[in-house]
Amino acid sequence: MTFTLVPPAVRRTFVAATMALLAGAVAAPYVAVPALAQDKPKIAPQAQTPVQPPRLAPQGPASVADLAEGLLGAVVNISTSQTVKGGEGPGAVPMPQLPEGSPFQDFFDDFFKNRQGNKDGEGGGGGGGGSQKVQSLGSGFVVDAEKGIIVTNNHVIADADEIEVNFSDGSKLKATLKGTDTKTDIAVLQVDPKGKKLTAVNFGDSNKMRIGDWVMAVGNPFGLGGTVTVGIISARNRDINSGPYDDFIQTDAAINRGNSGGPLFNMEGEVVGINTAIISPSGGSIGIGFSIPSELAAGVVAQLSEFGETRRGWLGVRIQPVTDEIAESLGMKSAKGALVAGVIKGGPVDNGSIQPGDVITKFDGKDVHEMRDLPRVVAESPVGKAVDVLIVRKGVEQTVKVTLGRLEDGEKLSQDEEDKPAQGEGDSGAVATASVLGMTIGELNDEARKKFEIGAEVSGVVVTEVAPNSAASARGILAGEVITEIAQESVSSPKDVMDRIGALKEQGRKNALLMLASKSGELRFVTVRMD
Repeated sequence: MTFTLVPPAVRRTFVAATMALLAGAVAAPYVAVPALAQDKPKIAPQAQTPVQPPRLAPQGPASVADLAEGLLGAVVNISTSQTVKGGEGPGAVPMPQLPEGSPFQDFFDDFFKNRQGNKDGEGGGGGGGGSQKVQSLGSGFVVDAEKGIIVTNNHVIADADEIEVNFSDGSKLKATLKGTDTKTDIAVLQVDPKGKKLTAVNFGDSNKMRIGDWVMAVGNPFGLGGTVTVGIISARNRDINSGPYDDFIQTDAAINRGNSGGPLFNMEGEVVGINTAIISPSGGSIGIGFSIPSELAAGVVAQLSEFGETRRGWLGVRIQPVTDEIAESLGMKSAKGALVAGVIKGGPVDNGSIQPGDVITKFDGKDVHEMRDLPRVVAESPVGKAVDVLIVRKGVEQTVKVTLGRLEDGEKLSQDEEDKPAQGEGDSGAVATASVLGMTIGELNDEARKKFEIGAEVSGVVVTEVAPNSAASARGILAGEVITEIAQESVSSPKDVMDRIGALKEQGRKNALLMLASKSGELRFVTVRMD
């Protein structure tokens, strides 16, 4: 690279000109451009209104100190103890034998001395053989100061022999268990309100919370005591497969071990969620926490406080998702709603008001966008309430009215039905078989019932064999299942099956909707490609 030196005279001229320009720039807001003709007047500097900077969107609360100060007294630390038989209980894991001086020795020593754990890692001490006390820590909050009602997670106090509530001022009270709900992981405790003046907080409306709204979590991470963290709502309606009513709020407010059961506040100081679970490969917060929305929690807390148990509405149907293939088979424009796969005998809709094959798209005025929406809206409805249900039956929308039963009674009824022994009786007859859609099908006679252990209450056409890599195999159909309906029409013989498949092909259908029954009579729908 070649460098060219500037002559000294030129350098001096350039420096002088530059200094003059800089001096002019300091003296006036604008630098006047020299006129090309000498007789033109020079432009005088003009007064300039200062340019206003662009307004920025609010960047969050300037401080949550005032908000936190008023709420810390209502948030409690929960300590439980449980007597366990160390090292001898079912599922106990033996201490691994490690080489002398192994770097993992301390890790395993700590782990096996602190085995007690919960969803987001609440845990405590205890180890060795014989009976011992195992400690567990979690969080909670007061919702009724006059009655001493405290809310927490069920997994925080599960199997506890003793429960102690620790308040922010250092005082402690023994707590009794009012009720629990394992489906939503909520527990309600009670302390003697005469023993201390309590501060309570109220539930807010979680439905009003939007993605991006600021929230504040308060709890007892790692047993440190009242700790405040702030973040936003990252997502809504999360399903983490923890229960039938999953509808979690996701937040990036730091939630760690010990935060379970603590409140998630909005910026008005209302509880919009109960912090319950985290996703973390390390055990600490990585900004993915989940809270039970107050819309779901408030009703459960009210029932547990009043009755000591939940009293949920019950429809008495078995359901499954509506896939694109099922929607096409039913003549629906889009895949939405919950497909009724079966009706429980003795249930609220055993009168024929709702039938297998119906698709429920709206319940009591609330849209059912997907299958998991239905159990939640039904459970939140009062027992005995008469509601309108919008269904699609054979491609036609219609509204039916049903009266809800009680879920807890329905669960017992369903269990009794499943426990009934199968009756091995059936009509005898010659075995006729056919091959269709990769399945070998046959009449459901005594021999077939005995071979596949199919109960007498199941009727239809039995699948005796499924060809590998066939359309039926791809949909998970198994030998021993019974085809009871095709395209919502009953079938009782292999000929019926062949006729129905042929009719669907003539109509230009690409998929056949099959209702299948297991040997115990449990129903499900599958769609099988016919080409």
